[in-house]
Amino acid sequence: MSKENMLDYLENSLITSFGDREFAIDWDVREHRIEVLFRLFAENKKGNVIEDESGVQSEEAYIEFEDSLVFYSTDKKTPSKEDYLTIIPFDRKKGIEKGIIEAVTTYLNDVLVDGEVDLLDFLTDESIESFELIWNEEDFNQVKKEYPNKTYVSYPKY
Repeated sequence: MSKENMLDYLENSLITSFGDREFAIDWDVREHRIEVLFRLFAENKKGNVIEDESGVQSEEAYIEFEDSLVFYSTDKKTPSKEDYLTIIPFDRKKGIEKGIIEAVTTYLNDVLVDGEVDLLDFLTDESIESFELIWNEEDFNQVKKEYPNKTYVSYPKY
């Protein structure tokens, strides 16, 4: 039986926290990064024209918003914070504490629940000019206190 690794533990924690919410995990072996991608969907009842950050306009009946966070090895280049909702460091030799993964997945679910409300508000309230998910580091640190599991789960081997 193979030993549980970060990918396994992360996937199981996401399933537990997210329920039926969609997500994907992308493991960049070369950069030693694990990216978690997630989507929000909302009905565009008013048929508003929505412009994304690339300037592409859409007035589709359903709006899909995608974002991601990344776990990265501290011995590699730190990813740009602007490219992700948040970036989470880990030590490739030691792995990462299970409690950190549990806190990330729990807090991420909270962020997505709030994000769904904010996305619907954005689509229905013309005074709201933009939408983005918000990761508050102070709130995340409070959630981490609820997950004291200091047991490390290893970085996956190829």
